[in-house]
Amino acid sequence: MTFLQSSDRKHRRSPRSPLLPQKHAAVAEPTEAGLRGASFSGAVFNLSTTIVGAGIMALPATLKQLGLIPGLAMILLGAVLTNTSIDMILKFSRASKSPTYAAAAADAYGGAGRALLQSCIVVNNLGMLVVYMIIIGDVLSGTWSNWVHHTGVMEEWLGQHWWTSRAFLLLSTTLLVFAPLISFKRVDSLRYTSALSVGLAVVFVAITAGVAILKLANGSITMPHLMPELVDQTSFWKLFTTFPVLVTAYICHHNVHPIENELKDPMQMKSIVRSSLTLCSSVYIATSFFGFLLFGDQTLDDVLANFDGDLGIPYSVMLNDIVRISYGIHLMLVFPIVFFSLRLNLDGLLFPYAKIPITFDNRRFYSVTVALMGFIFLGANFVPSIWDAFQFTGATAATSVGFIFPSAIALRDTHGIATKKDKVVSWIMILLAVSSSTVALSSDVYGFFSSDGGVGS
Repeated sequence: MTFLQSSDRKHRRSPRSPLLPQKHAAVAEPTEAGLRGASFSGAVFNLSTTIVGAGIMALPATLKQLGLIPGLAMILLGAVLTNTSIDMILKFSRASKSPTYAAAAADAYGGAGRALLQSCIVVNNLGMLVVYMIIIGDVLSGTWSNWVHHTGVMEEWLGQHWWTSRAFLLLSTTLLVFAPLISFKRVDSLRYTSALSVGLAVVFVAITAGVAILKLANGSITMPHLMPELVDQTSFWKLFTTFPVLVTAYICHHNVHPIENELKDPMQMKSIVRSSLTLCSSVYIATSFFGFLLFGDQTLDDVLANFDGDLGIPYSVMLNDIVRISYGIHLMLVFPIVFFSLRLNLDGLLFPYAKIPITFDNRRFYSVTVALMGFIFLGANFVPSIWDAFQFTGATAATSVGFIFPSAIALRDTHGIATKKDKVVSWIMILLAVSSSTVALSSDVYGFFSSDGGVGS
């Protein structure tokens, strides 16, 4: 036991700025207290921005696969399970005085547990950021689906040239937008961009809902199927490929501690989590319902790609551009929030015994930043579909970060505070996560060898 505590002190580092080692907490306290000051609303916007990222674009495709009623029920279930798992993390982090999610894992399982969790966070966040850049590329330069090219806004405005190519537009976005935003060393510095990003997501939902309601009123669309359409064995197994997407849509656990550590009153964090989940699940339900209602069986994996043709209403072209541009900018503003915890956890993996926090080591800070951006840029140019990225990260890393690790920490119960309910819920979440992920990965393999894999097909 003495060995684990010693290892924990070596590995446990606070994401607060300055990021000082845990053993110097008494010295760092005045400085950290001076940096506390994030407001309730700012924290809600930052956490909501972490949640409402690229996952929202694939949710209409999950309703296409599951049917309207089961799909909406699964979205609500995802919010409930996410709230439960975050409550567990906060409860056991406070009992162990752990300033990070990784430190809570280290308290329960030592350095190996911390490293494994950080690896899962790195894989999950890398996958998410690749998805963000893929969607931004789809918005700006277009995408292909079933041998049909869906044009991007820059192609529509300027035509097909080298300066409207996917690679050039993503490189320009990286240098002009991402580079300045990911240079911030405190997550609270992004509160205004986070508020704007949430507002842009609401614009997307409002336009989608307005168009769907208008077309439903004039009879040009009908209600979509309420239950899944099972015609063969392949269609049955494809139902399970939606699970990773639903899990990924709510993953925000990696940013809970960085946001909490900058609050004026850290005890507000539970209320912040519930407020964020309520806001985000409302946005998810509206987007899924109206997106599926609007496009029906023609709903693509990335529903933004559906906004490239005639919507059957006046000003269709203008509305298409507003929808795609607003959500493209939204993802650009979400990017630095997810990147913040990615960089922090990768640094913890690569330099677990570094004496100087990454915030104060400019060489390490910018080296890790540039390396990560290079990898994400390459991934966005070579991963063919957002569904491919969701399947990999959602069924493995996201499931581990969101459900398996919180449950495992509660079951370990190193401080003897877990209730019987905590343990029962933990076992249920682990069984659901493991079984669903196993079936989802198996169905992915099955779909790969079948003639029509993928939700959007």
